[in-house]
Amino acid sequence: MSSRPLPRSVRDLTGYELLLSVAELGSIGQAARSHDMSQPAASARLRQLEADVGTALLERGARGTRLSTAGELVASWAQATIEAASDLAAGIAALRADRHGHVRIAASLTVAEYLLPRWLIALRSADPETVVALDSGNSAEVATNVLAGTADIGFVESPEVASGLSAREVARDELALVVAPSHPWANRRREPRAEELAATSLVSRERGSGTRWALERALREHAGLETAEPLLEVSSTTAIKAAVTGGIGPAVLSARAVSTELTAGTLVRLEVAELDLTRSLRAVWPEGTPLRGPARDLLAIALRGE
Repeated sequence: MSSRPLPRSVRDLTGYELLLSVAELGSIGQAARSHDMSQPAASARLRQLEADVGTALLERGARGTRLSTAGELVASWAQATIEAASDLAAGIAALRADRHGHVRIAASLTVAEYLLPRWLIALRSADPETVVALDSGNSAEVATNVLAGTADIGFVESPEVASGLSAREVARDELALVVAPSHPWANRRREPRAEELAATSLVSRERGSGTRWALERALREHAGLETAEPLLEVSSTTAIKAAVTGGIGPAVLSARAVSTELTAGTLVRLEVAELDLTRSLRAVWPEGTPLRGPARDLLAIALRGE
């Protein structure tokens, strides 16, 4: 590809556009109107074009203006260039729309509440024109939305990724077993074992929740343990914390979700002997479809940990 500067005669395409319009419409006045210009301005542009080319391109007469032989030749050369410039303008407009358009996000509750807000602040700081639509739910719902094409990018906290999705880890998370200060586990000396946790009915999220799924998988991989039926099943982290604080029973939640309550002393965190409760938080999108525009930018922000 040549890096030489364009000659002056072809740096401004307006004169060539006017020349083609005169050929089509038969007068400078009509050509000027088609380009939202005054006739004197159009005439001046055409005279400049003739000066740049070095020959007369128009024959002006009482019945109008037509192209000279040289003008017809220049117009035939210019046609492809004008069309290519139009294609370039359309591509730039599409690129701008791609970057400044909408991004539809589906996110699990942990990500939506504790990570996504600062990512969106960074995204808006980089591009204030981006419009964001957010749908939060459990990890199974997020996967369904992304696969259905109703979300451009999703964020899940489940230990497995649904078939048909590409995934990238964006953060690590740790689950925490929490109880009320009045719960018997809060004051005993030894920490609960995995077998005891599995046998205990918990205040839990609904099936499809990444938190519940991660706990069930951790217990299964630890010693083939299956969890007891939940004591109470709710679809909100806030409702679970309220139930545990009220003494209904223990729960396993993201450590991010209970940091305020642990600091305040309204919940007590317990370690579980020999049980790894760390998990991956992942971005997901349709397999074989590269992320574009704001969805791609959002993934980059999440990977940087902003």
